[in-house]
Amino acid sequence: MNKLELVLITGMSGSGKSVALRALEDAGYYCVDNLPPELLLSFVDLQAQATNTTNRCVAVAMDVRSGQSLPLVPAQLRALRQRGVALQSLFLDSTTDTLVRRFSETRRRHPLSAMPERQPPGQGSEAPDLQRALIEAIELEREMLADLREQSLVVDTSAIRAAQLQAHVKALIAAPDSQLTLVFESFAFKRGIPVDADYVFDVRMLPNPHYEPELRALTGQDKPVIDYLAPLEEVGRMYQDIEAFLSHWLPALASNQRSYVTVAVGCTGGQHRSVYLVEKLAAAFAARWTTLKRHRELDSR
Repeated sequence: MNKLELVLITGMSGSGKSVALRALEDAGYYCVDNLPPELLLSFVDLQAQATNTTNRCVAVAMDVRSGQSLPLVPAQLRALRQRGVALQSLFLDSTTDTLVRRFSETRRRHPLSAMPERQPPGQGSEAPDLQRALIEAIELEREMLADLREQSLVVDTSAIRAAQLQAHVKALIAAPDSQLTLVFESFAFKRGIPVDADYVFDVRMLPNPHYEPELRALTGQDKPVIDYLAPLEEVGRMYQDIEAFLSHWLPALASNQRSYVTVAVGCTGGQHRSVYLVEKLAAAFAARWTTLKRHRELDSR
């Protein structure tokens, strides 16, 4: 019988957990939303004992709605790994500003918010207090989820659409089993640093193809841009420095039981230099580690 595969979806309220869970359901996973942590081990045992082998892939979503029992989860995850369950834990995160905007647009209340409902139009004098209360609830949620975040692959959903998130989740679960999985991500500094990054490399000092009219509309995946950047000495030095740093420290991270490491490379627009280096780094490390790549700004077009 195949080993039970379990994906835990958790993270900040408003970060897209329902979208991620739908992606797993589309991929054939048996999905359960808001399972109480007290039932997690029993639920996994029941699934492992089931004779129906079509449900060997299971996904569970948990968040702060579980309340006081949430601190149980990190120890439960360690226990499940010791039992031999093929476990992946994904933590969806977004910047506080993004979460505030999403809650404001949808007019939903945060699960930790104790504030009354919004006042009708024309009675908006309490709006600053409501926003302040929402920010405080978000920061409290970060504190409550900090231990769980440490054990998970963090996925920053601040600047991506629902379709992108679904694609990211499907790529992550499709990756081969590995002690360590590398995620290389390009981004634009003007849109903020990804909150899921373990390492951030700034390549804005490199020559910018944006200022070459014939290259402006292209990306770091296109041959003319590659031909422009590849011969440049400073680009080669930057690549060698990043490659040497990661080659030196990744074995130590793997021996420390890290499952995922996200390496973010940023330039001004996230279109040329960072994309080129992410493609080159991902190709170089693919022979040594399970490697994924994503381009935040290109994927959001």
